[in-house]
Amino acid sequence: VQLVESGGGLVQPGGSLRLSCVASTPQFSGYVMAWFRQAPGKEREFVASITRSGGNTYYSDSAKGRFTISRDNAKNTVYLQMNSLKPEDTAVYFCAADYEGWGTSDPTKYEYWGRGTQVTVSS
Repeated sequence: VQLVESGGGLVQPGGSLRLSCVASTPQFSGYVMAWFRQAPGKEREFVASITRSGGNTYYSDSAKGRFTISRDNAKNTVYLQMNSLKPEDTAVYFCAADYEGWGTSDPTKYEYWGRGTQVTVSS
């Protein structure tokens, strides 16, 4: 399974971005999907996850209320809408897929990863 992220860029504080991740598998609806991020010098951290049908979503405390994860199984795509962005949201954002799980925040449970897309929040 290949995952390709897009939509990153430079945005001012308070702005918005929508990230997309396209998966190269006809079984996309069988995967739990998640977004993680990694800032320079820091460990990779969980941002949000979504179950196979999209019926359940999970967020980190930092993402709750500002970010929304969604998916379109017909397009093999998962999205992350990010609003009210802050400089501390600056990181490389990764898409991940897990065939067996439920949407855990543990990155070691995800089998497939994209290469990431850079998000920079700065004035």
